[in-house]
Amino acid sequence: MKTTNILVRRRVTCLFLMAVAFLSLIIFRLAWIQFVRGDELRQEGIINRMRDVPVEAKRGSIMDRNGNELVTSVSADSIYAIPNHIEKPDQVASQIAPLLGMDVEQVKKIITKKSRFEWIKRKVDFEASQKIKDLKIEGIGFAEESRRYYKQETLAPHILGFTGTDNQGLMGMEAAFEEELKGIPGRIVIEHDAAGREIPQALHQYISPTQGNNLVLTLDQTIQHFVERELDKIVATYNPKMAVIIVMEPKTGKILALGNRPTFNPNKWREVPQSVWDRNPAVWYNYEPGSTFKIITASSALEENTVKVGDRFYDPGFYQVADRKIRCWKVEGHGSQSFEEVVQNSCNPGFIQVGLDLGKEKFYKYIRAYGFGQSTGLGLPGEARGIMIPEKDATNLNIATMSIGQSIAVTPIQLITAISAVANGGILMKPQLVERIEDQKGKVIKNIGPQEVHQVISQETANVTSQLLENVVMKGSGKNAFVDGYRAAGKTGTAQVVSERGGYASGKYVASFAGFAPVNDPKISVLIMVAEPQGGIYYGSQVAAPVFSPLAKDILRYMGVPEQKDLPKPKINPWEVEEERIEVIVPNVVNLPLDESQKLLREAGLAFETRGQGKVVYGQIPESGALVLSGTTVILDLSGAGGGQEKAGEQVSVPNLKGMTIREAGNLLESLGLKLEPTGSGIANTQSPAAGVKLLRGGVVKVEFKPPTDNKP
Repeated sequence: MKTTNILVRRRVTCLFLMAVAFLSLIIFRLAWIQFVRGDELRQEGIINRMRDVPVEAKRGSIMDRNGNELVTSVSADSIYAIPNHIEKPDQVASQIAPLLGMDVEQVKKIITKKSRFEWIKRKVDFEASQKIKDLKIEGIGFAEESRRYYKQETLAPHILGFTGTDNQGLMGMEAAFEEELKGIPGRIVIEHDAAGREIPQALHQYISPTQGNNLVLTLDQTIQHFVERELDKIVATYNPKMAVIIVMEPKTGKILALGNRPTFNPNKWREVPQSVWDRNPAVWYNYEPGSTFKIITASSALEENTVKVGDRFYDPGFYQVADRKIRCWKVEGHGSQSFEEVVQNSCNPGFIQVGLDLGKEKFYKYIRAYGFGQSTGLGLPGEARGIMIPEKDATNLNIATMSIGQSIAVTPIQLITAISAVANGGILMKPQLVERIEDQKGKVIKNIGPQEVHQVISQETANVTSQLLENVVMKGSGKNAFVDGYRAAGKTGTAQVVSERGGYASGKYVASFAGFAPVNDPKISVLIMVAEPQGGIYYGSQVAAPVFSPLAKDILRYMGVPEQKDLPKPKINPWEVEEERIEVIVPNVVNLPLDESQKLLREAGLAFETRGQGKVVYGQIPESGALVLSGTTVILDLSGAGGGQEKAGEQVSVPNLKGMTIREAGNLLESLGLKLEPTGSGIANTQSPAAGVKLLRGGVVKVEFKPPTDNKP
């Protein structure tokens, strides 16, 4: 009996100890949760009950120098879903998808996600938003956001840029000044119960967003309109690959206007090809400046005193450097002339002599001092540095060609900045696009004043250079840039386009004019660059210079610059047109139809004459590959009687021409001494004689060409 009691007491004791241990564990756990993890779990509970709805900050406006609003933000509803509130997702998806222009399955996939918050569509139009609001669907909410609105549509879009769906800057000023423009987002906090239902009169917290700052640009809306107008005229007349006009205030470096073609509407940037908006030609396009670069050569040599205005030069029509003859655009040469006349006549041999006398070391010093080969610091995304031959690798031939604007590539913004330095008494200014940053009350947060880089040439040299450039407008190739009522100075340029495969692209040119006005007190400097104009006219004096005249006059009148009465006008004889001629490579037109041959020669800037009767070219003088001046006449033999290079009696095998174009077939047959007689167009389909047949040199191969067929079903 005693033993039994002891066992009972032991069992009771064990149960008691176990109960105490269990209760101690519970107490310890409760203490741990309450005191150690209490704050953490409390926050998790709040997070589970609260729903955050983001409130986007309104971006700051972008304005021109006169306070005209160019870019603003307008309200737009963005539609979101709280998935666990939506009871009938199939029905909801079918109701709202058509109103949003979305696929039903796409909407259903969004509203059935296992998440607390999902955007359905951002920044929808007012009409669609109202229709969805009228449906009063549980779980579908609306957040007021702002959408960027560009008031002038195609006014300076490469400068202003655009924003993405989340209102983030993607290009131009929108991207460059993202931090200043974007503001600070806010949010709405709403309390829900365990079932996810909004609790009436519960905690609702609104954290207001802070609007972004405003950006005041140096652009002038009116001057920009003048530029856009002239660019439209250029496109309508010449249909170029691209065109750029920049207007700068020389004394401050402020960009008053900058326009490009092709252009786009930043409100609808997704609707145009990326190639149109992703690069700004004014800061990205590298091109050989041609004769506009002679301003740099002349001013540098005058500053170093290696040439004087009255120095005499003799131009026989070419300049021999090493084994190459660099021709003057005037075939017979300009003969004896002063340096003043060298500039006026844009004489290549004269400028080559000036560049070589200046020397490599000094020439490169001034090229760098003018800002070439480096970024200007304008602040726009994607700015190129230009392309220069390293000084240590430059030869006399390189110095000779650089002196006339070849063998060096610049950007439009680099060139206008350098030309403005000449207009500004030799002082190089940093180009500027932003004047100041303001808050929403107009208080200036940051003022950005003009920044002087350094003095490149003296005031005296700048004055002499300006006078020489005024002579170009009055007496030289820049006559079409004359501005009635204002003294203007400048230089035309015509350059070939460098091919991606090396050398120059046949028939592709860049026409340009760089100038400033009035000469006695320059208010504006202007660069007009037209790349690959169509229609057979490509000289800077014909394409670019005539744009300067009305543009400069309208700008100066708008700025209130007084006109000078009774200014002398340049003597322009309509029958006497002097152009800068450049070296071009004669294309191969043998065995091509006459109309195609004529087209190729026109594109290359060459004239032509025909000999004999026929529709196919059987011979040409000069031969293909010859280096001649633009405007040279190529004689086309249509009879086949001018040949005679074939070895009498020699036979060759006729090649298989199937699938070749007319040009490819013609070139191949010409290389074998055979002649092509084509019919039709497209690619070679049948030929006679057949491939492999032996034919005497000089023989004719008849080929039928047909458009390529599409083998797809």
